[in-house]
Amino acid sequence: MRKPLIGITLDVEPQGGGYSSDPWYALRVNYAEAVSAAGGLPIALPHDCQAVTDYLERIDALLVSGGMFDIPPELYNQSTQHQSVSTKATRTRFEMTLLRGALERDMPVLGICGGMQLLVVASGGSLYQDLASDMPGALEHMQTTAHDHPWHSVAITPDSQLQRVLDCSQLHVNSVHHQGACQLPDNLLPAARAEDGLIEAVERRDRRFALGLQWHPEYRINPEESRLFQAFVDAARS
Repeated sequence: MRKPLIGITLDVEPQGGGYSSDPWYALRVNYAEAVSAAGGLPIALPHDCQAVTDYLERIDALLVSGGMFDIPPELYNQSTQHQSVSTKATRTRFEMTLLRGALERDMPVLGICGGMQLLVVASGGSLYQDLASDMPGALEHMQTTAHDHPWHSVAITPDSQLQRVLDCSQLHVNSVHHQGACQLPDNLLPAARAEDGLIEAVERRDRRFALGLQWHPEYRINPEESRLFQAFVDAARS
């Protein structure tokens, strides 16, 4: 049986530095490993808006990865930008075009961290630009320990698709973000929340598999997160 082809978006360093003085793409190994372990064939997607249709005609599912950058506030109708916000306009433009195309096709979608935030914005929702400023009393969501260790717990929404996939009501997860989902449109269900009430997962009510998780399940801290990738790859087969 042919393995489903899972497209994964890449991070980019446009100014060079570190690996190379020229612009370069990056993807953590554990994204690809999690897809491969679930029986999918991971493939990286360079940022070419002209190639979006070709990508979507070939891949069976889309994984929008995270990164240390933010979505421009104007994309969710906010006219001012918090000083902590750092954007990568070329990456966001490409990922938004790709994500919208995948949703139009009802292609399985998994958004992780910034990928969840992009799913929220693409669906018509908004973000907290900076949790420390915009959500007084929020937990510290940028953990100070290694990312393969849990940081806080999330409560999974009963009867949600995420609850059926994970088969649990609570999970201890990692946390590496300073932004978060604020207002959700009617087409998005809040599928998990942190102890401070912050939305930690969303799912599209009108799509067969379109999930966003604020934490990083590719580290597979919990066995339930392997079930998530298995369900994602299985959805890509159908």
